[in-house]
Amino acid sequence: MGRARAPHLHRRADLAALVKQLWPVSDTDATARIQSGQIPEGMKLGLAAFTATAAAFRKVVTTSMPRGEASTEVSKRVPRELTYECRGCEARHIAGNVWQHSGLAGGVQVESRGRDATLGPIPDAPPQPTENAGIGDLITTYLRFLGPASPADVAKYLGGSATEMKRVWPAGLAEVTVDGRKRWLPESELAALTKAAPPSGVRLIPGMDPLLQARDRDLVVPDRGQQKEVWRIIGNPGALLLDGEIAGVWRAKMAGRKRVDLTVTSFGPLPAPRRKQIEAEAAEVARGRGVPEAAVAFE
Repeated sequence: MGRARAPHLHRRADLAALVKQLWPVSDTDATARIQSGQIPEGMKLGLAAFTATAAAFRKVVTTSMPRGEASTEVSKRVPRELTYECRGCEARHIAGNVWQHSGLAGGVQVESRGRDATLGPIPDAPPQPTENAGIGDLITTYLRFLGPASPADVAKYLGGSATEMKRVWPAGLAEVTVDGRKRWLPESELAALTKAAPPSGVRLIPGMDPLLQARDRDLVVPDRGQQKEVWRIIGNPGALLLDGEIAGVWRAKMAGRKRVDLTVTSFGPLPAPRRKQIEAEAAEVARGRGVPEAAVAFE
């Protein structure tokens, strides 16, 4: 789930529901999800773009194969409007947003990543959907994990249309006010919200942590300059949390086989006790990287 151009991990038992929930709810929604200057005419195909690309995936990826080979063969089988001329390769490629949005519906899984990335068919893949089913459950799940939020927030997360999200907005939600703006939360989560204790302590969260994937960025990081540090065009850093607030960013680099070096850039002064807490938290990063030691440099 989400618009980030990266593979996602899902429980196999959830795929039958997810493939229907993630299917666009209308042509308008489909057009918004594949909006791209590379394929101005292809965008207009709406749901037909998803249908054709998913069908091409199922025809092409019947066994393990290199990603580039799969892309070439899928590109041959979709409407020409969904492809663009790649000068570097001197060939026509399917637009990346159509390709990535259609992979699950096409029954394809990522088997390996990197230079020799391979794709393969999902064993016992759910059938290709013909219409969305369960979008209300998907929205409620988003609100449960990343709410309170608005239809526009959910649309940005999915890469879809805010107008269409308003049209399919589910019942059973509680309206709340956040910084003077209307937002929604599942009624079942209202008590947890109102009784939540203020967070405390230090955490170093990774760049793709769910907290950073929500689209209410002005609430999470009000300062626009700091937003540019947290959410980069390429290579997001991790975020430094102090008492639940994003107070800086961090990056890590392996130093041999026994140490990871962290560089922490804070948005404000860090008293000595805070620095000690950050150094203690860095030990958890080292543990996650499988090395015994972490060294922290502060900027």
